[in-house]
Amino acid sequence: MRYAVLGTGVVGRTIAGKLAALGHEVVIGTRDPQATVARTEPDAYGNPPIAQWLAQHTQVRLLSFADAAAFGEAAVNTTAGAVSLQALQAAGADNLAGKILLDIANPLDFSQGMPPSLNPVNTDSLGEQIQRAFPETKVVKTLNTMNCHVMVEPSLVVGEHDVFVCGDDTDAKKFATELLAEFGWPRESVIDLGDITAARGTEMLLPVWLRLWGALGHADFNFHIQGARTGA
Repeated sequence: MRYAVLGTGVVGRTIAGKLAALGHEVVIGTRDPQATVARTEPDAYGNPPIAQWLAQHTQVRLLSFADAAAFGEAAVNTTAGAVSLQALQAAGADNLAGKILLDIANPLDFSQGMPPSLNPVNTDSLGEQIQRAFPETKVVKTLNTMNCHVMVEPSLVVGEHDVFVCGDDTDAKKFATELLAEFGWPRESVIDLGDITAARGTEMLLPVWLRLWGALGHADFNFHIQGARTGA
């Protein structure tokens, strides 16, 4: 299957690399491919420049947001939450219409320093904002409650742990669940929280996740819901 991974940061690279390793055709979308590939310095988090990563993953191509979205049969939003809407607008509503968009981003707001807060929060979510802005796209919020390496290799966390999906389209959530299974997630670990408004809850787990990261000193952890699952 053809996937467009939107965003060149560590999350996008990790997802794109996993998809390619699974045999999918993958492109990564960015605002200006020439400017992006010309960067020679590590990013703000110390990750090597994308050109170095692409040289090691020759089966993955770097395209503009619009060209990537047009190429993909499905898309994955891994851009920073604060710029996700702008990035998706650059990708183009027509290029995303009728397609499934897995939204992994979180609306972290660093304007008041660390730790970041969320914007939007409580009565809205980034997942909902994306769905409203792109009504012809089938948005599924998933994988946003863990480190990107755990996303694609759940065995990094010992024991049972869970991943959430939510969205307005039932078939799109089934598609997401199948992809999660490809990543190594047991189907019984996938919890369907309902429609896209449930993204408010999964996004609000991020402040807790960040505090846990600081307390534990590593990111190889995840949430597990203990108890009967009558809705499954």
